[in-house]
Amino acid sequence: MSLPHDLDFARPGGTATIRRAAALCAVLLVALLVNATRVQIFESDRYGGNPANHRGLIERFGRPRGDIVVDGRPVTGSRDTGGTFRYERTYTDGPLYAPVTGFASQRYGTTLLEHAQDPLLSGTDPALSLFPLWNGLVRKRPPGGDVVTTLNGAAQRAAFRYLGGRTGAVAALEPSTGRILALVSTPSYDPAELSGASASVARTWARLNGDAAQPMLNRAIRQTYPPGSTFKVVTAAAALDSGVGWDPDDPTTSPDPYHLPGSTTRLGNETDGCANASLRYAFVWSCNTVFAKLGVEVGPRTMAATAEGFGFNDPGLQIPFAVAPSTFGRKLDPAQLALSSIGQFDTRATPLQMAMIAAAVAGGGSVQAPYLVEKATTSAGETVRAAEPRTRYRAMSPATAALLRGMMTDVVEEGTGRNAAIPGAVVGGKTGTAQHGVGNSGRPYAWFISWAQASDAAEPAVAVAVVVEDAAGERGEISGGGDAAPVARAVMEAVLDSRQEYGPNSRPGFGPKSRPKPGPKSGPKSGPKSGPNHWPLPR
Repeated sequence: MSLPHDLDFARPGGTATIRRAAALCAVLLVALLVNATRVQIFESDRYGGNPANHRGLIERFGRPRGDIVVDGRPVTGSRDTGGTFRYERTYTDGPLYAPVTGFASQRYGTTLLEHAQDPLLSGTDPALSLFPLWNGLVRKRPPGGDVVTTLNGAAQRAAFRYLGGRTGAVAALEPSTGRILALVSTPSYDPAELSGASASVARTWARLNGDAAQPMLNRAIRQTYPPGSTFKVVTAAAALDSGVGWDPDDPTTSPDPYHLPGSTTRLGNETDGCANASLRYAFVWSCNTVFAKLGVEVGPRTMAATAEGFGFNDPGLQIPFAVAPSTFGRKLDPAQLALSSIGQFDTRATPLQMAMIAAAVAGGGSVQAPYLVEKATTSAGETVRAAEPRTRYRAMSPATAALLRGMMTDVVEEGTGRNAAIPGAVVGGKTGTAQHGVGNSGRPYAWFISWAQASDAAEPAVAVAVVVEDAAGERGEISGGGDAAPVARAVMEAVLDSRQEYGPNSRPGFGPKSRPKPGPKSGPKSGPKSGPNHWPLPR
């Protein structure tokens, strides 16, 4: 039987035809491989980043996201919508924890912890897998991990509750470790309203961004304020460490009013007895003249170096998301230095920074790096990473810190901060009222920073900073002791109560045993002086 004519390999030229066909197939195969390599390696970013390519988003939202945990319980979750982008983020007590969690939106991305810990929460962190390279090759992603925070839920709730409907912020730290126990900003918003990709999400986004109250602004870490008289802690530390104010009970040579150097402006006080007052008296009753003159005597370099020892002018602070740098001027003339030394002029600080100042006093002069994540775990609860406390700054000597602890205690026991007193605990504090607006036209900011130590404890348990932007009452009645101190007291009580209930080495508890109602405003009040040559008075 003979082969068909077209398959007769023995015919002249038949073998050459097969060879040419094989060569053409080889060329096509090589071209295919080259093109596949070009697309997958060199063009992958372009195709992957194309807005029309939804594969990445479909994969990202195709499984539940890991959770953010407070007090052992998740404050986030995932809801199966059954849609193309299957899982949406949910939040428990969203407005309460929004300054910590941020949002995870299918339309607008991620912020705060949701952003800083996104690889872990989304399951793309290599640490979640035993074989990350293999999983990458087969495109297999492990379940999202969980972020365990340092927050004390009771302290967070107390801060949110006592700020009420006012605009302001609270930051609370554990001085010995730097753990962030509370981080609250009001007004707040519900991040769940931004989770999906629907038209209602876009409307919510527009409404929140157009709100004059700025509910999405994290005032605890992203807004800086003039700290007013709470900054006098830094000025006192600079004076004591440099030897300018070596004995806090000796009289100073401080006139009342004080003429700002090189100007005709006179600085006054809102209380009596400030002329030539001792450093301790001036601290307890917040004498502006003493501290303004003290800052000039210490000098700009030492004042700036001391402020930076507390954390000012540091653009690299992260908790793990970025914190706006607090600032103290490095090049100031004497008049500017005088005002900067009482927390005015260009001195600005976040509430977290001011909590770090209180923590430095409570912690013996050093500032522990603040952190918000205790550990990261797999979905099964196995620890992937754990935080290790570390010292970030050396603010002052232990001896100076001890003197300031005594002076801050005097503020609460007999001075302007008596509204922060807690029965059965040692509390130290410093009040402040800072001007703002052109020509001091805005309502003053009410400040209070403090720390608290149980009477039977070896060290302070908590340091707090509170700022209230829109304190109620007449302008002359707004004060840190009256408006901010009760909020700080509620937060400190929550921490002390949880430690008492669960032990000093336990994780934060679930609620304070009691919250006494705020008492009346305290401290002397002689009314602000007036006249064209008097600078508006912080206290």
